[in-house]
Amino acid sequence: MNFDKKDTITLLNIMKSRRDVRGNRFLDKGVSDETLNLILKAGLTAPSVGYSQPWKFIVIQNQTIKDEIFNNFTTENKKAKDIFKTKELYNKLKLEGIKEAPINIAVLYEDSKDEILGMTSMKKMGEYSVVCAIQNMWLMARALNVGLGWVSILDETKVLKTVDAPANTKLIAYLCIGYVDKFLEEPELKSLGWEDEKSLERCVVFR
Repeated sequence: MNFDKKDTITLLNIMKSRRDVRGNRFLDKGVSDETLNLILKAGLTAPSVGYSQPWKFIVIQNQTIKDEIFNNFTTENKKAKDIFKTKELYNKLKLEGIKEAPINIAVLYEDSKDEILGMTSMKKMGEYSVVCAIQNMWLMARALNVGLGWVSILDETKVLKTVDAPANTKLIAYLCIGYVDKFLEEPELKSLGWEDEKSLERCVVFR
């Protein structure tokens, strides 16, 4: 299958319009099974080391589980507030949408007892493969005009227990998914001056 310039521009626009969505944006509107399946299937199309496909997705709609995850976040967020010098700005940030989003997904890396092609030297490649799946999900969600937020201020061990994850798994991401009131024109942390955007010249080195 070949793609044309229009396809290229559309893909680039989706990438540039992707946003990490927080709880102050989610609407009280459900996500259909069809839409959710498209997002999950996008994850399944990601590349994986040794074609291991080491991902597992736990879809969470149960409010009790969400409440427990939110309490986990609150505890960890209190610790984080003491780390950053820009505490005033940090305190203003909305860093999750656990309760507001209709769907939460715990994305796990499932370890294998067998040796995996491509992981004999770089043991983290399986986990990196799961990150590729998450990026695919993020882009598909944006193409469907659905918001997705990645919550990382969590105690991994407690999350795995809360979602009753298999013993051979690691938490890679906790995602909040739902429709939003709007997508911001640029990343929120960029707008707030938390960090400057890096230029291509700053990021690329030729040898």
